[in-house]
Amino acid sequence: MRYGVRNKIVAKVSSLKKGDVMTQVNFRVEKPCDMSAVLTTESAEDLELKAGDEVLLVIKAIHVIPVKE
Repeated sequence: MRYGVRNKIVAKVSSLKKGDVMTQVNFRVEKPCDMSAVLTTESAEDLELKAGDEVLLVIKAIHVIPVKE
């Protein structure tokens, strides 16, 4: 899949906080830095995210978009 952004960071999912509609996903990147993203719970479930998963963070403007390939 190709993306129209250039800022990409490899990260591991450190934890998830699920709500009825939205899920907060926290990430750990190699250079000690934590990041978070809020996405729909449906999207988090579709990606089958769990703590310890390695994902690519695609960053555009104020959005952090987790991509699991």
